[in-house]
Amino acid sequence: MRRNELGLWVAVGVVLAGLAIPWFLWGSAIVVAGLPIWLWWHVGWMGAVSVVFWVFTQRAWGIGIERDGGGDASSSPDRAEPTRETRPEGESP
Repeated sequence: MRRNELGLWVAVGVVLAGLAIPWFLWGSAIVVAGLPIWLWWHVGWMGAVSVVFWVFTQRAWGIGIERDGGGDASSSPDRAEPTRETRPEGESP
C-alpha cells in the first residue's frame, strides 16, 4: 500500500514539475486583465501546487524515508536516538 502511494506521489510531483512551465503557451499573445496568459498560468499553478503540497503534508509526509520499511522510528523506544546535551554556548560536547 505505501509503495503504491509513494509511486502516486512521485507521479504527481513529476506532473507538477513538468507543467510548471507552460510550454504550450509560448508565443501566445493573449492578454487577460492586462497581463499575459502565461503569467496567469503561473499564478493559478502556484495556487494549485500549494493545495497539493498541503494535502501531501497531511497524508504522506515521510513516505519512502522510513528506516525499516514500515512504521516510524519514534514508535519504538529502543530505536529512539539518544538525546544530545548542548553547552550554554550552543555547541555540542
